[in-house]
Amino acid sequence: METKKRIIFVVNPISGTHGKEFILRLIEKELNHSIYDYSIRKTEYAGHASEIAAQAAAEHTDIVVAIGGDGTINEIGRALIHTDTAMGIIPCGSGNGLARHLHIPMEPKGAINVLNAGNVKTIDYGIIDNHPFFCTCGVGFDAFVSLKFADSGKRGLLTYLENTLHESLTYQPETYEIENSTGTVRYKAFLIACANASQYGNNAYIAPQASLTDGMMDITVLEPFTVLDVPSLSFQLFTRTLDQNSRIKTMKDKSIIIHRAQEGVFHFDGDPMMGGKDLKVEIIHQGLHVIAPIRPKQIPSPPLNILQHFTDFIGRRPITSAIAQKHKQLLMLNHHILRRLSKK
Repeated sequence: METKKRIIFVVNPISGTHGKEFILRLIEKELNHSIYDYSIRKTEYAGHASEIAAQAAAEHTDIVVAIGGDGTINEIGRALIHTDTAMGIIPCGSGNGLARHLHIPMEPKGAINVLNAGNVKTIDYGIIDNHPFFCTCGVGFDAFVSLKFADSGKRGLLTYLENTLHESLTYQPETYEIENSTGTVRYKAFLIACANASQYGNNAYIAPQASLTDGMMDITVLEPFTVLDVPSLSFQLFTRTLDQNSRIKTMKDKSIIIHRAQEGVFHFDGDPMMGGKDLKVEIIHQGLHVIAPIRPKQIPSPPLNILQHFTDFIGRRPITSAIAQKHKQLLMLNHHILRRLSKK
């Protein structure tokens, strides 16, 4: 008789946008009990998921499943790198970037079916300033917004968009030097994103060509832009065409060092952290086993109302006279793009 595999489900009760009790009941109902012996562990404090996963790997547990958001996934993933234990994901966070890149279904039942299939894939991971990441890391505006988002009382896409739009009105781009394998380049940038996976989450593709298995990271530099550029940038972000924008500069490398004028915030998988002037970022090839579909489903088209969220937000915020005209032009451009999309 074949020995059953051991699988541990790690749930963060407070992460994401909804409760987890339904998922725990669904596991009992849908998990293939002829294949798996399972247990459930609930995290009690920051870092607890890493401790549970590390102990599971030491005990040669076959799979540790993250039930939660990108933060929980990061905690578990960094404890499982370079072990024989694979990570599974039941996504229920506010972004779910790694799960979306791996084409793991957003519905818990579908994610459990992926676990039942048991297909193991080995992926790369990144390190920024000694902090592992699996999706993206970076400096500039996205790190700044991550810091604001971490302090927000609400979660979800709309909260993130509101923070993004509100802060973008006053954020000042910085000048960076990127030291890569061919030399040093200098940019004044709104943000620099280093991507292992292609997206931040919510199908927002910051690095459309990124691969989890090529041993390289995709670096995206967003140069300063005007409010008139926002419609095209936001549209391309959600349609996997951001790298075609003239404000975007891209490169690939295994390792870079980002130099900046002063210490400040950076993020890894959406979690903000304060760091020094010089940040080393590198990709480690084939460092983590994950459970993922063999044949991913077709990526759904982005919702047409994404730009409408931008439009509605801007339309209801108090606007100073100095930027009122620019916002009026932005509203007109957003509506024009939405009309074009609706005709396709």
